[in-house]
Amino acid sequence: MTGTFLNVATVLVGGGLGLLVGARLPDRIRETVMMGIGLISILLGVKMALETANVLILLGSAILGGVIGEVANIQARLDGLGDRFQRTLPSADSGNRFSKGFVTASLVFCVGPMTIMGSIQDGLSGDYQLLAVKSMMDGFAAMAFAAAFGAGVLLSALTILLYQGSLSLSAAAFSSVMTEPMVHEMTAVGGLMMLGIGLVILEVAQPRVANFLPALVVAPFLLAIGS
Repeated sequence: MTGTFLNVATVLVGGGLGLLVGARLPDRIRETVMMGIGLISILLGVKMALETANVLILLGSAILGGVIGEVANIQARLDGLGDRFQRTLPSADSGNRFSKGFVTASLVFCVGPMTIMGSIQDGLSGDYQLLAVKSMMDGFAAMAFAAAFGAGVLLSALTILLYQGSLSLSAAAFSSVMTEPMVHEMTAVGGLMMLGIGLVILEVAQPRVANFLPALVVAPFLLAIGS
């Protein structure tokens, strides 16, 4: 789990720097930085989504996963978790910026091929090179997110620890059943979520992106039963 610990550290450092310098940056600079991250999120989302070998698998995963997420109310639960942490920190910024920063940063940092493959590589062989690259990217993103959303971004380090850590610790079990096509379909589903995240960051739309998280599990399952 070396890569996960490194990732947590870079997010905390980057987020902390963002909180320190964020208030000193003009609004137009912060807006431009966030727009850049939003546009890159959309670009990465498109690139990831195109990795699917069967658009029907992608469609089915998004629909079934989205329904499961809506029934489980994942987005509202994550928002509520962020709000509860916000209420326990009187010095944190007010309004829904805390929970929005927490949820947005958590999704950006935990959705993507680098998260899945990097965590599995780290767990199986101790090779954390891929997660080291991801950690540097996340550190810069955390700085921008914290400048825009505030202290809620720091809480995403806990999400990284739990999610990536769980993937690394479970890597041995995953390796016996996870095939390369399955990883590609999971990546494609993650791409759809990255697109949604980009829309949220750019304030073009407000899709409940977190409710699509079950689709990451549905995708390899549909591929397995369809093959």
